[in-house]
Amino acid sequence: QVQLVESGGGSVQAGGSLRLSCRASGYTGSTSCVGWFRQAPGKEREGVAGIASDGSTNYTDSVKGRFTISQDNAKNTLYLQMNSLKPEDTAMYYCAAGRTSAGSCPARVTRFLAYRGQGTQVTVSS
Repeated sequence: QVQLVESGGGSVQAGGSLRLSCRASGYTGSTSCVGWFRQAPGKEREGVAGIASDGSTNYTDSVKGRFTISQDNAKNTLYLQMNSLKPEDTAMYYCAAGRTSAGSCPARVTRFLAYRGQGTQVTVSS
């Protein structure tokens, strides 16, 4: 089992920045793909970013150049730095972890991973 706890959400104005954190505990060695997905009210879950065990990263097109995913293995912590935030980024953001058959971690698969946190709300006002 892997436990994930997110933090760092909040309310910002358009153009602002936030950094989300996700602390992992448990059998983290069982995962090869970690990342973030989000869900806005009335919308489907959307994979935002993923990072594979080899360190390769992947982003959904709408956040490329604005968001950066990273991890600190010593602290078992995953981060999502979000810059130039837009109102359309408003959503509940979830940290997720799991294994993928190919060993890669495309952003689109993060919403299907086995483990996820409770979510942290990000609200961007115009």
